[in-house]
Amino acid sequence: MAAAVLALTMVLMAPVRPARAAAVSGQEIAEGLTCQCGCGLTVANCNHPNCSSSVPMREQIDAMLAKRMGRAEIIAYFRKQYGEKILSAPTTQGFNLLAWTMPFVALLLGGGLVVLMMGRWRGRPPSGSRPPQSPGGSKPNKFDHELRERLERELRERI
Repeated sequence: MAAAVLALTMVLMAPVRPARAAAVSGQEIAEGLTCQCGCGLTVANCNHPNCSSSVPMREQIDAMLAKRMGRAEIIAYFRKQYGEKILSAPTTQGFNLLAWTMPFVALLLGGGLVVLMMGRWRGRPPSGSRPPQSPGGSKPNKFDHELRERLERELRERI
C-alpha cells in the first residue's frame, strides 16, 4: 500500500513539461491545397516542373513557415485568397458536411432498398407460373387449346 502511495506521489510531483507542437512541414500544408493550374493535383504533387501556381505557392508556404505561422493560419490565408476551391478536401463544417456524409447515406439507402426489393421478389410466386393441374386429365382451358392449334398449324406450314 505504501508503495502505491509513493508511486502516485511521484507521478503527481513530477515536473510538468509543455508538449511541443508537432513541427508542420511545408509538404504537409501543400498536400492540403489544390494546385490552381488545372492539373487537379495538390500543390505538393503537381507534376508540372515550372508550374505557375504550385511553385509560387510552395515558396509562400516556406516563407510563412519561416515567420512561424501555423498550419491553420496558412490554410486560412490561401482559403481567403482563392476560396473553398483551394482546399484538397472539403471542410467538415456547414454545407460541406454533406460531402462527407452523403456517400454513406446513399449506400445505406441503396442497400436498404435492395434488401426490401429482394424480400418482395422472394415472397412473390413467379409471374408465369400456374397452379398445377390435376393428373386426372382435367380439361385444358380455351387459351391452351388455341395455342396448341396455332402451333400445329404453323408446324404443318413449315414442313
